[in-house]
Amino acid sequence: MRALWLNRAMSSSHAAHAAPPKRTRSRTRTRTRTVVGLAVLGLLMVVVAATAWVGIRVLQAKDALEAAVPLASTIKDQVIAGDSDAAGRTAAELADYAQTASSRTSDPVWRTFELLPFLGPNLQVVRELAAVVDDVAQNAVTPLAELAGSFDLTDLKPVDGSIALQPLLDAQAPVAKAHDALARATTNVDAIETGQVLEVVRSAVTRLQTVTVETAGTLDGLNRAVTLLPAMLGANAPRDYILLFQNPAELRSSGGIPGALALLHTDQGAIELTQQATSTSFKQYQAPVLPLSDEIRSIFGDVTGEFMHDVTMTPDFAQTGALAREMWRLEFGVEANGVLSVDPVALSYLLDATGPITLATGDELNAGNAVQLLLRDVYARYEEPAQQDAFFAAAAGAVFDAVKSGRADPTKLITALARAGAENRVLVWNADEAEQAVLAGITLSDGRPLSDDQTNRFGLYLNDGTGVKMDLYLYLNMTTAIGQQTCREDRRPQYALEVTLTKTAPSDATTALPGYVTGGGSFGVPLGSIKTVVSAYGTPELQNLGLTRDSVEVPYHPATDATYPVSTIAIELAPGESTVLRFAWLGPEPFAGDLELRSTPLIALHETT
Repeated sequence: MRALWLNRAMSSSHAAHAAPPKRTRSRTRTRTRTVVGLAVLGLLMVVVAATAWVGIRVLQAKDALEAAVPLASTIKDQVIAGDSDAAGRTAAELADYAQTASSRTSDPVWRTFELLPFLGPNLQVVRELAAVVDDVAQNAVTPLAELAGSFDLTDLKPVDGSIALQPLLDAQAPVAKAHDALARATTNVDAIETGQVLEVVRSAVTRLQTVTVETAGTLDGLNRAVTLLPAMLGANAPRDYILLFQNPAELRSSGGIPGALALLHTDQGAIELTQQATSTSFKQYQAPVLPLSDEIRSIFGDVTGEFMHDVTMTPDFAQTGALAREMWRLEFGVEANGVLSVDPVALSYLLDATGPITLATGDELNAGNAVQLLLRDVYARYEEPAQQDAFFAAAAGAVFDAVKSGRADPTKLITALARAGAENRVLVWNADEAEQAVLAGITLSDGRPLSDDQTNRFGLYLNDGTGVKMDLYLYLNMTTAIGQQTCREDRRPQYALEVTLTKTAPSDATTALPGYVTGGGSFGVPLGSIKTVVSAYGTPELQNLGLTRDSVEVPYHPATDATYPVSTIAIELAPGESTVLRFAWLGPEPFAGDLELRSTPLIALHETT
């Protein structure tokens, strides 16, 4: 009995001691659930707060970016209008908006949300957009606005034949800084991935890409100008430049024959014409004055380096400049620092800036009649080529004097030069390689057409083979079209350039037109007909597939010029006759970019279809 009692007592005692742990575990579990619940609630509150934080910042960044973008155009308009004070205030406002957008999109919370699916890529792109806009505002717009506050276009207006160089020198640093910022912005915008974002975000990226590319291109030209102009204007030492006045009455690859020439002397901003000449001032040299490549000789002949009026046969103005410089040295003993070129159409643009000019002959030369007077009327008035060239030289000299005297409106003058440059009517070559490198790849240097990843650029160059002035009467009309198709299994594209030439001279051209226009049947071309040598340039990596004339394969001259495949053919057209040439090439790999054509600048420009 005692043993039984002890067992029960021990069991009761054990039970009494075991009960408290059950209540402890219960309380522990309760506390754990409470802690977890609070943690979840806290995390939820953090997420909600962070989401609200990001949402608010998205709206703030959106408002700031939308306010900033229109201000860029406003600043441009204010600078053009000469209101530098307003431009400075607008630039400061733009910088504030851009900085706000950048700061709202760069905190750790925002960056964390970028890890989320769907939402994250959109937030990342917005942040990258804001960073680009802020960079442009701080490092491009602000320095340019500050420059506008201390710089006026009238500062570049010649006074007593001299241009002040200090404003150009002062502009070099801020323009270079802005140029670098725009170039960086263009690269950064192109690198933004938009494959997984909303259309509204993608559209914003596309818009910024367009703006940065266009602005960077403009600023690139400005940077080259302020870098190069002081040296060319004699800031460091006196300079001499040969001026070629190309006459498109007789076509050449870069425009026309150099009928009139002049020597331009610069020293510390002072500019003067020290000598004038015509193409007849230069003899025919027995051999090219400088070595010509076998390729150039094959396509254009030795005459390119033997006659002054043929130095523009090549589309490479650097070679044209070197040849003209050497001929001038041989004839006059002066080794120029470079060569400049303009044509009558460019002169007409300049006359819009200077206003009408009265020539020594009593003729009024203005923007409306310059081309007609210089390329048609002068030939009806003077029968001797020397007289025609002298009139042309006098007219060009008068325009130069008007610009030099400060008569030209600075804004209109810059607009005129920009337009002429874009149309390849103003060309520049510097003998100094470092200075010439500043012009590399732009229309002023007029080299062979340069392609890039986005655009394949082709070339079409015309040289007159009649030896007469048929083109001055606009009796050679040209239309062009370019395209590509992909039909091969290897997806290699085929390219085609179609050129339609039409001679619109009257049927009685042989008797109705004077001999200086028709050539009188010289150079082996029937009287009244016109002969044009057409050279089409593909891009360097293309395979030449030849050409057809009116859909029929015809003989042509295949060649290579500095790795460019070239097809050349001479075309004779009788009055009223028209012909269609189709040049073809095969590309090495698929290409989805744009196509462009650079061609000889005719008197009347045309659009390539």
